[in-house]
Amino acid sequence: MSRPANAAPVVRNVDARHRYEILVDGERAGLTAYRDRGDQRVFFHTEIDDAYAGQGLASILVEQALTDVRAAGLRIVPVCPYVAGFLTRHQEFADITDPVTEEITTWLDARLGR
Repeated sequence: MSRPANAAPVVRNVDARHRYEILVDGERAGLTAYRDRGDQRVFFHTEIDDAYAGQGLASILVEQALTDVRAAGLRIVPVCPYVAGFLTRHQEFADITDPVTEEITTWLDARLGR
């Protein structure tokens, strides 16, 4: 499924579900999930539906999510491998990125019940 040139994807924060979603033509095409820990937003999972793969939507989603984190005065913790890789390529977020520690992963596992 290719995206028409005039159909700009929309990213929204669905705070009640602890995730940012990317919509294409009003349909959810993917998400990046997080949990908040004090002033840290801990990102732990990103996915794009197979029907929307290869369109650069994950990059758009994560960039807008991280921009929102900055605007909210929060910090980023990239447990999610996709978010971590994005941050390696986009150093403009380095000033608000915290390292993933054992303490954070233990905390996240407890929050997610795993």
